[in-house]
Amino acid sequence: MKEKNFRVDFHTHIIPEDFPDLAAKYGDDRFPILKHTCSCGAEIYKGGKSFREVDENAWDPQKRIAEMDAEGVDVQVLSPIPVTFTYWADAEKCLELSKAQNDFIASVAAQYPDRFVGLGTVPLQDADLAIAEMERAVNELGLIGIEIGSNANGKNLDDPEIQRFLEAAAKMDVPILVHPWATVGVDRMPKHNFMYSIGMPSETALAAGSLIFSGILDKYPNLKICFAHGGGSLPYLLPRIDQAWEVWPHIRATKQPPSYYAKKLYYDTLVYDPRNLQFMLEKFGANHIIMGTDYPFLLREAPPGKVVEDLENVSDEEKKQMLGENAIEFLGLNKASFIKETV
Repeated sequence: MKEKNFRVDFHTHIIPEDFPDLAAKYGDDRFPILKHTCSCGAEIYKGGKSFREVDENAWDPQKRIAEMDAEGVDVQVLSPIPVTFTYWADAEKCLELSKAQNDFIASVAAQYPDRFVGLGTVPLQDADLAIAEMERAVNELGLIGIEIGSNANGKNLDDPEIQRFLEAAAKMDVPILVHPWATVGVDRMPKHNFMYSIGMPSETALAAGSLIFSGILDKYPNLKICFAHGGGSLPYLLPRIDQAWEVWPHIRATKQPPSYYAKKLYYDTLVYDPRNLQFMLEKFGANHIIMGTDYPFLLREAPPGKVVEDLENVSDEEKKQMLGENAIEFLGLNKASFIKETV
């Protein structure tokens, strides 16, 4: 019989059921809070307004496991919800919230080590605090990577302080997930939920472009960075970005054109359409694409891995890579600990 494809959902979000109320503690309602509406649901509030409704699967590992089993997911990679990054806040207060979330995610991964692994969060607006919390999260808590936002208070990923954090991640061999947040042009997107459907892909491309042009991938070629949402609009903009690099020598800080470095980055599969994913395969190769769904939110892919399974003219081995093995490799996990051969 055909071997079962091991599935790792690399892009999922989780929040502690007892999420700390820093809005009340510090008298600042810009901090997100979690208001429980029933035993099975809650709303995230920010700025005194409802930001998002969530169900119990946003915090309950047993509920998540039941849904994973129903959808054929073997392992989830847990990461914070981007609205909780709070880079705008005082760095020490942001660190407080980061620690609470990192402790929670680590506890879930420790309780169910065969089903969950965790990514932490850091106060990216302060490189020293961010590096120290990354060290604690990885070395003391056992988290296996860090999720960061696509910018910190409008500073792109080529900002010197953010670059200092990324250099530390490279030296520690800590993989990074970049998730869009505080999107570019958000003031022009108040209607139609464009912030999610148009703003986030544009923001992700800007973040990836900033990283590529920074030159850090020349200095640290083994830096592991994955961009959510299939890299946003980056794959489709690369020819134009390459042309800009060619015709404007003064913008060059890299040895090679941008498309060269784009192939060194990783991307999740959250693009919905197999034709889009096929385009990414041609640009980046199957070994740099990782299945991710944005569970448990409305824009998630369901069932997980459908866009991979629907690909045509792609080998079973390539699908196997994208559905699980690339995540294991990217995160530096022990493959034998997770992948159990089934027939």
